[in-house]
Amino acid sequence: MPIEFEVERIDTVSISAPDELLSKQLMSPFVWQEKDDARLHMLVRAVPSNKDEQKTESGRIWYGQSGSNGLFFQMDAAPTIVPGPGGKDVRGCEDPTVVQTKDGYTVLYTGVDGSGTGHMLYATGSTIASLEKRGVALADSKTENNVKEATVLRDGDTWRLLYEYAHKGHSLISLAYGEGVAGPWNEQPDPFGIRKGHWDSFHLSTGPLWRGDPEMPVMFYNGADENTDWGIGWVAFSPDLSRVVARSDKPLISAPTDVDGPKDIAFAASLVDNEGALWLYYSRNDRELRRATIRIRR
Repeated sequence: MPIEFEVERIDTVSISAPDELLSKQLMSPFVWQEKDDARLHMLVRAVPSNKDEQKTESGRIWYGQSGSNGLFFQMDAAPTIVPGPGGKDVRGCEDPTVVQTKDGYTVLYTGVDGSGTGHMLYATGSTIASLEKRGVALADSKTENNVKEATVLRDGDTWRLLYEYAHKGHSLISLAYGEGVAGPWNEQPDPFGIRKGHWDSFHLSTGPLWRGDPEMPVMFYNGADENTDWGIGWVAFSPDLSRVVARSDKPLISAPTDVDGPKDIAFAASLVDNEGALWLYYSRNDRELRRATIRIRR
């Protein structure tokens, strides 16, 4: 069945937080809702505003809660996941993805090592406040390096992982099947690639999945041209995520044109299905949080 999406409105997401966090640039807002709870929860990456500080830290991850409107979050007094000490995240913690399990939570995140290389790491805990780092979730292999931006789908006993990786100057998306949320993973062929002459002609990065139709999961993904002007589009898959059945010709949300600074970026991070309207949370220009309300048209 043909499917289309349209953006109904875009709202600013704001926070109440300590000065330490308010001084940061905010990215990668992973927002989720739990069963029988009207509140929304968020993990977000906070990046130092100072360029010199960014050379030594690419971010840390903070937790907050919102009421049912999902536009204003009260953040914790201290970050939840912080860099180091040492190891594969000594320079930064980025791109949180939350998976609820029978034992609590698993958070997949990007750790940046001392050389600036990204690694897909994970932490677990019975609560978000009790998360403990566990190590590598997906090791570098065919991906060359910079494994990051996890999107996870559970199908019975099988787990499916879409992720971003670096190859010959491009960011691309690949797929792996696994036995659990932290693997071990069996890597598969890339499910789709860049398109010459399109808005996503040079870079791709994963975004959130919508499973309104289990037979046709849809990912709101990120794409960019050679100028790294990032926008957000969508791609519909077969149930096992191995085959594309439909894909947007144009971005659903284009790169911003009223940019105050060097960035032209709209970058999707998470999705909440709010009774027929989809709330797509994304970052704008790598420093501000937004939420797009998206309607589904069939």
